[in-house]
Amino acid sequence: MRTGLRFLLMMLASTLTAAAQGGSAILPGVSLTQGKGSSTLSAPLQIVVLLTLLTLLPAIIMSVTPFLRISIVLHFLRQALGTQSTPSNQVLIGLALFLTILIMQPVATEMYTKGWEPIEKGEVTAQEGFDRGTQPLRKFLVRYVREKDVRLLLEISHTPAPARPADLGLAVLVPAYMLSELKTGFQIGAVLFLPFLIIDLVVASITLSIGMVQLPPVMLSAPFKILLFVLVDGWNLVIGSLVRSFYQI
Repeated sequence: MRTGLRFLLMMLASTLTAAAQGGSAILPGVSLTQGKGSSTLSAPLQIVVLLTLLTLLPAIIMSVTPFLRISIVLHFLRQALGTQSTPSNQVLIGLALFLTILIMQPVATEMYTKGWEPIEKGEVTAQEGFDRGTQPLRKFLVRYVREKDVRLLLEISHTPAPARPADLGLAVLVPAYMLSELKTGFQIGAVLFLPFLIIDLVVASITLSIGMVQLPPVMLSAPFKILLFVLVDGWNLVIGSLVRSFYQI
């Protein structure tokens, strides 16, 4: 986790470094020293970048990680079970967050090794470190992005198609990845709904056939859906399938 945070800090710092080439100050009282083979951020600028990072971190986590797909599937699952607010949003978000850390840990480690460490050692500039460090992230995003979504974003942004998928810019790759993950999450959610929908239909047919209309069929079917989910060890199956989906491509 610390590795990922430090690299995200480097990503934001590189943007500020590129804007301040030539040694000009970005903010009053904030200095930036950049040599030929190294770049050094002053303490005030590091604080500014860190505060900016804390503001952008939730959006970054949701945009370029499996968090998007996992959170959508978990919310679909809760609605299919009909348990209203159980598990709570905090529990589902926490589970999605830790599963995201588990999946993204190798990628974050590679990004830190290729991007942040050379900058700390003064071997490359911040811009070079950013380009090297984002390569593992690009590789991860390209694996799960759909070609149709990439073409759509390229057409909207009037950007010529690159020769290789690895040459796609993050400005196109990130929204295309989000569109692809939204589609995948909704597909998985629809499949999860089917067995519970069948239970609802069966219970509704039985209650209507015997003339029991005092209680809503959804209330009567809820215990059966929960019992079925527990008997098949549903949490293990759903979480296992979600995590494996990011390793099988």
